[in-house]
Amino acid sequence: METALTRLVGVRHPLVQTGMGWVAGPRLVSAAANAGALGILASATMTTDQLRDAVREVKSRTDKPFGVNLRADAGDAGDRVRIMIDEGVRVASFALAPSRELIAGLKEAGVVVVPSVGARRHAEKVAAWGADAVIVQGGEGGGHTGEVATSVLLPQVVDAVDIPVVAAGGFHDGRGLVAALAYGAAGIAMGTRFLLTSDSTVPDAVKARYLAATVKDVTVTTAVDGLPHRMLRTEFVEGLERAGRTGALVRAVRRAAGFRRISGLSWSRMVRDGLAMRHGRDLSWSQVLLAANTPMLLKASMVDGRTDLGVMAAGQVAGVIEDLPSCAELVGRVMAQAHEVLDTLPRRDGARPPWAETCGGGPGD
Repeated sequence: METALTRLVGVRHPLVQTGMGWVAGPRLVSAAANAGALGILASATMTTDQLRDAVREVKSRTDKPFGVNLRADAGDAGDRVRIMIDEGVRVASFALAPSRELIAGLKEAGVVVVPSVGARRHAEKVAAWGADAVIVQGGEGGGHTGEVATSVLLPQVVDAVDIPVVAAGGFHDGRGLVAALAYGAAGIAMGTRFLLTSDSTVPDAVKARYLAATVKDVTVTTAVDGLPHRMLRTEFVEGLERAGRTGALVRAVRRAAGFRRISGLSWSRMVRDGLAMRHGRDLSWSQVLLAANTPMLLKASMVDGRTDLGVMAAGQVAGVIEDLPSCAELVGRVMAQAHEVLDTLPRRDGARPPWAETCGGGPGD
């Protein structure tokens, strides 16, 4: 299925596996890429040496295009960009809007720049700065999220910019892909759906918690770091919501110390990163520290399997996902269903649908 996204980044299908911290490692990224989607490697939870090793591992597993997700506000963002350029990474993805200078440097090196945004004005800004495409996430998406639903936000952004728009937040199947295309998107990005595959390294017990969740078990809370954060509701999350400022500060310091040991960051650097993530909000010191070391709360669940000590970021689609296919099975299923849906849509003139010429004519192709 050829779209502006597939032409831009050179993948077979208009699907993106998002860069989820502790989840989107070399195994998942290469499996998504080999399946014909754009796999995005999460780098925020890696040191620069780990990032270089991870990029090389992905390259050893696939010859297909893939990307790396970066924190634009990280103090070593420039070093990470240099690694990407040196290693020939095709796409740079950003969770926060990169600067005009960062975009220009990447584009000069031939890297495709695809920031993620949650508001029309942010999409307009990065498009004006030269971004090649944009991923727009509606409020249904997992992790840090906004208040506007994808069905409202997506057409706003499509109408506002002249670059390819990838829809995120609430997608998990072929019907969603067709809906996004109808809104004018060039493809869809999925996080939770790729997390819940057999190629994901998330512990089986944690995957089972996701599969057991209903849509009512997915909540948005500000208790973790002061920012709206969509995740599974657990006893741990409820405990954070009940904790007073003193208890929250003690927890924040303890987990910050753990993240500092893993990341090699100094206390001053962690505080600076936490302050950078405030986005103008008035956060307490415990929330600033939690913002800086939220990766530790995710690692406890996503790597260590300790759902009693960590959080599980989740899109609302977690409540409707029921199985763990491989990435190849998932991508094949999504594209087959998309073709089937497209073929059932009525044509006023009775002519062969234009996508049948591009896509090969049916779900079996």
